[in-house]
Amino acid sequence: MTPARSSGPLDGLVVLDFTRVLSGPYCTMLLADMGARVIKIEHPGRGDDTRAWGPPFLGAESAYFLSINRNKESLTLDLKNPSAKTVLDGLLARADVLVENFRPGTMQRLGLDYATLAARHPRLVYCAISGFGQTGPRRSQAGYDAVVQAEGGLMSITGDAGGPPFRLGVAISDIVSGMFAAQGIAMALLARERTGRGQLVDVGMLDATAALLTYQAAISFATGVPPRRMGNRHPTIVPYETFAAADGDVVIAVGNDDQWRRFCGVAQLGEVGNDPRFATNRLRVENYAALRPVLAGRLLERTREVWLSEFRAAGVPCGAVRDVAEVLEDPQLEDREMIATVEHATLGAVQVLGVPIKLSETAASIRTAPPTLGQHTDAILRSDLGLSEAQVAELRANGTI
Repeated sequence: MTPARSSGPLDGLVVLDFTRVLSGPYCTMLLADMGARVIKIEHPGRGDDTRAWGPPFLGAESAYFLSINRNKESLTLDLKNPSAKTVLDGLLARADVLVENFRPGTMQRLGLDYATLAARHPRLVYCAISGFGQTGPRRSQAGYDAVVQAEGGLMSITGDAGGPPFRLGVAISDIVSGMFAAQGIAMALLARERTGRGQLVDVGMLDATAALLTYQAAISFATGVPPRRMGNRHPTIVPYETFAAADGDVVIAVGNDDQWRRFCGVAQLGEVGNDPRFATNRLRVENYAALRPVLAGRLLERTREVWLSEFRAAGVPCGAVRDVAEVLEDPQLEDREMIATVEHATLGAVQVLGVPIKLSETAASIRTAPPTLGQHTDAILRSDLGLSEAQVAELRANGTI
């Protein structure tokens, strides 16, 4: 059954999703949440690689796969099978967007590259996500999140000072590439409204990761010295890091001198607040080594909840260092509809994260659970392409679907 229509801003658009793992599926999930019809093309028998990534599994379904494939239809298709051409031609005739995240050259060998398809389908918006982009000396190299976090500089600035580099606890290079890709697709669709033509959206994971460096890159440009690992400390703001309270860790994020004075008042650090060495943020950064032990000693004296309550009341930005389970139980997320439940074809009720973009007039929605492998193959072939039961059976018999 085709998923219910949405009132979202992309309602009516058809997206062919040739992606797998994370960057591409994250992109197409964002499009699906905003109302696009996303048809996920998967290899017969095995599907997206992440269907096998676990534990944990819920029944036969990978928790990883379930996290990024809601609101999609699954159609199994062997792209190398000659009989697949008929199916692809029918799908492409209806598609507004195609998204793929294979290594550059792969889609060209299949006759599905942008230049080939744009000649026949000039309105098609074609998004290619890859490790290093479609051009440049490294275009042919594979891109994996951990590799790109390392090559993109993130690991060099993540970890304790003097300790080993760390990758982030989420696959941020994959995720941000998917986010930039969705943004690029939206802009290309907007441009199509004016020009009548689609275009190529080329997103490289290394580019996307480098774009995250922002002020860290600015520091390097300004000084000629690469930023170093500083643990949880901020390179240009003090205090702006984690501290241990009596029963857990807190983050203090004092962003200006007025907040600093309020912080000192709550913490009863009058002498420190009046010390000329710490009067401005610039001076606090310069005299960090003298200031940090004093703050750390004071914050150890009281519990996390006491500090957070008093700092929040005084308008001092702060927060608890929470684990994932604590975050998912926050009433704020519940109120913001950031935890949703969908009915899966084999698992029953499944929880997924909600949509962080809240539109007042054309809201996003979570309509259907992530699909089982090939769940919508027959329906798409019959309803969308008009194939008969005998034709579908033939495609299944010869391994096309």
